[in-house]
Amino acid sequence: MGSIAIRNVRKAYGKNAVVHGVDLEIASGEFIVVLGPSGCGKSTLLRMIAGLEEISSGEIAIDGRVVNKLEPRERGCAMVFQNYALYPHMSVGENIGYALKVAGVPKAERLRRVAETAKIVGLEAFLDRKPAALSGGQRQRVAMGRAIVREPGVFLFDEPLSNLDAKLRVAMRAEIRRLHRRLGATSVFVTHDQIEAMTLADRLIVMNGGRVEQVGTPAEVYNRPATRFVAGFVGSPAMNLMEGVVDAHDVFIYDQTRRVALPPSLAPAGARVALGVRAEAARLVPAGTEGSLDAVVDFVEELGAGRVVHTDLDGLSFAVAIAETTTLKAGDAVGIRIAPQDVHLYSAESGLRIDGKAAAPAMAAN
Repeated sequence: MGSIAIRNVRKAYGKNAVVHGVDLEIASGEFIVVLGPSGCGKSTLLRMIAGLEEISSGEIAIDGRVVNKLEPRERGCAMVFQNYALYPHMSVGENIGYALKVAGVPKAERLRRVAETAKIVGLEAFLDRKPAALSGGQRQRVAMGRAIVREPGVFLFDEPLSNLDAKLRVAMRAEIRRLHRRLGATSVFVTHDQIEAMTLADRLIVMNGGRVEQVGTPAEVYNRPATRFVAGFVGSPAMNLMEGVVDAHDVFIYDQTRRVALPPSLAPAGARVALGVRAEAARLVPAGTEGSLDAVVDFVEELGAGRVVHTDLDGLSFAVAIAETTTLKAGDAVGIRIAPQDVHLYSAESGLRIDGKAAAPAMAAN
């Protein structure tokens, strides 16, 4: 139950197109996270699945049934919003069971389902409390309980953790993942937070400018970004990117003088490319070491279990992650070494990955 097919779906407000031909297949029981910056169309896509936004063209099917013209209540979906939208005058139990009451479910059955749902979300002891007496995390659990009690085939989450503090967000991510394992319903979760995306998703859908840039597991998206945008968006710190040209000897040339060896035949001579390397793949060596790029330390970011050395490469910011403690300080000269096998290469024109392989396909349409 709960499979979703999205076929060439587009959305425009007048002449302003915001979603450009999205094609996706979501299997029953999958936990899908739609990740992207503000304004990329991810919440609009979610609302079109829910029926809260009309699609301009294309088709959405849930469990093989086209739902384009169905009302939200007829689609078998339940939605959890960033704004909890709880009724302040109702108790927790009344909030959770309200949809069942409106649907005419008999009181005894309604109370049984509310009690079961409260146990699932850990709110058995709070059923008589009003929302004002709850913490932010408890209110979010009430909102999830209100969705769960309907026993939907599809859960839709629209940035539900954005209003919580950092500690609660971590706790609620674990809660949501456990709930998904227990209930087995298809889940589509929208966020701009890549940590949420990486920790929750079975598969990631990365969106930008109303288009799908890449679909894949978190490991696939992180290790082999399909486009320059994905490379620069997914990861903390973001992937280091520098533009240059490839010479006839499989060498990347940046700023005319700085050179990085590439794997053989990765790109033709004369190609203008963007070279990317993850912060944890680069290595710090003494300044002037042969084969390294000379840089100057800008600042060191202390992360407890590790640290990130941010350097200045002739005006280009370049981050290197290290595990060991360091005495480096701003202004120190260092060298940066990049191994050929750690290089990611992207076309300067199209932004697409260059490596001769299909990379967990980017599914952007025209």
